[in-house]
Amino acid sequence: MTPSPDSPARLPRAVLRHGGARCAALCAVSTATTAAALLLPAALGRTLDLLLAGAPAARWVACCAGLVLLLAVLDGCAGVLSGTVDARSTAWLRRRVTGHVLAVGPRAGARFGAGDLVARLVGSAAQAGTAPAALAALVAALAGPVGGVVALGLIDPWLAAVFLAGAPVLALLLRAFARDTSACVADYQRVQGRMAAALAEAVGGFRTIRAAGAEDRETARILAPLPELSRAGHRMWRVQGRAAAQAVTVAPLLNLGVIAVAGLLLARHRLSVGEMLAASRYAVLATGVGVLVGQLAALSRARAATGRLAEVLSEPAPGYGTLGLPSGSGRLELRNVTARRGERTVLDGIDLVVPGGTTLAVVGRSGTGKSLLAELAGRLTDPDTGVVLLDGVPLHDLTHADVRRAISYAFERPALLGTTVEDTIAFGLTAPSPARIRSAARTARADGFVRRLPDGYATRCADAPRSGGESQRLGLARAFAHGGRLLILDDALSSLDTVTEHRITESLLAPDAGRTRLLIAHRAATAARADTVAWLDGARVRAVGTHAELWRDAEYRAVFGEEGRA
Repeated sequence: MTPSPDSPARLPRAVLRHGGARCAALCAVSTATTAAALLLPAALGRTLDLLLAGAPAARWVACCAGLVLLLAVLDGCAGVLSGTVDARSTAWLRRRVTGHVLAVGPRAGARFGAGDLVARLVGSAAQAGTAPAALAALVAALAGPVGGVVALGLIDPWLAAVFLAGAPVLALLLRAFARDTSACVADYQRVQGRMAAALAEAVGGFRTIRAAGAEDRETARILAPLPELSRAGHRMWRVQGRAAAQAVTVAPLLNLGVIAVAGLLLARHRLSVGEMLAASRYAVLATGVGVLVGQLAALSRARAATGRLAEVLSEPAPGYGTLGLPSGSGRLELRNVTARRGERTVLDGIDLVVPGGTTLAVVGRSGTGKSLLAELAGRLTDPDTGVVLLDGVPLHDLTHADVRRAISYAFERPALLGTTVEDTIAFGLTAPSPARIRSAARTARADGFVRRLPDGYATRCADAPRSGGESQRLGLARAFAHGGRLLILDDALSSLDTVTEHRITESLLAPDAGRTRLLIAHRAATAARADTVAWLDGARVRAVGTHAELWRDAEYRAVFGEEGRA
């Protein structure tokens, strides 16, 4: 296993690096906006002094108008750049996390669940993508108070001293707000993920729900976390409201203090009227806590969302080696393989050898780890301990291309990816030929019903109505078209009628010295056609032999339910 290069602690920096020039431009524009906002009070004060003295002030009036116009232009540029940076950062995060989830394989779905993963990829990625813009805005928002204090000091040091006397209180309020907001947002997003997971389960099983008349019960189950979500949301807004209220209480006092001292200095002729106007505006900028609270809240939400994405990226993805496969017939070997799912050991110390060119059927009761064994054999996942070898080479030492070229899969419920039926069968092939695709479809007994579709192989998958058995035949055709020296069928014949299954099995199990076949079997007839059978029981291989030999054991027969009792 290899950890993600950008996860988990380095993910925020990676997002910022990805923004690159646009983030730098946004920071520059935001800083320029703050600088213009800091210049404006001084220009207004100077203009007022000139007007009160009856001196020519046209140039200063023009300067004020120019600054106002510049602020409007810069604000527009910041809006465009912020939207662009958000969109690009979100897109990069989604590509990064999606690629990692696909690289991790079944472990990602087992740990997080499909619904929660979708919620993270859609909602959390969008929220995390706002981090660069929020950080740039926060830097600019911090520059405003700092510049305001500096400007007050330039007007008169006493003005800055009065403000700085109360500044620590504001700093403590902001620190507490940032901490509390992060915790509230994280709770809110976790509850959202649980609801998304429940919804995904219900969508996947909608026919079962309808058949059982359980729509209301499932709706209640999906929405059960709503009160918790509401509490988290209300807590988040209470934190923000409390921080804003406390800041609003402190800020006017600081403003009043600055203005009072400025009034005294004006009365003593140490300040002009224009300088007092400028001081009052700089006091407002220096206490710009409202802007800071908003930017801190946005950054806290982005930080919490980034943490949820980093959790996904922390799941290690399988690493690949540099070795190529030697010539061979697909000998598969599992040595002392142990695999866990969470705290449960599903497979424990499995030792199994499948000679090249033969067919092994794996049977066992539900939950004994048959599908997990198939995932390990095809390196869709890695064992916790032990090693899986193909023609004498550990799978983790092979290149990614060699592993995927050597192993083909067919599943019980195949995901038919691709625009057209032809694309679906050719999925994963680098240079598919129409002849190869049609030959594979004939072997899978799919050619007949495909040709009856409106546009044959060019029919869009979305417009091709299919039964479960027809979907399985397309999945089998894809595996046959892929080729390779190891073919793994994870209950890929379960939805076929008996006649079709028999015909496909005859073609599938025909003597082939260059291909090994691993079948996850639930039917006695399928197991009977294999060269050997591995019987899983209690996380271990209980026995290996022919189906006829194992059939003498009543417990083996019981694995097949009614078939075993017949």
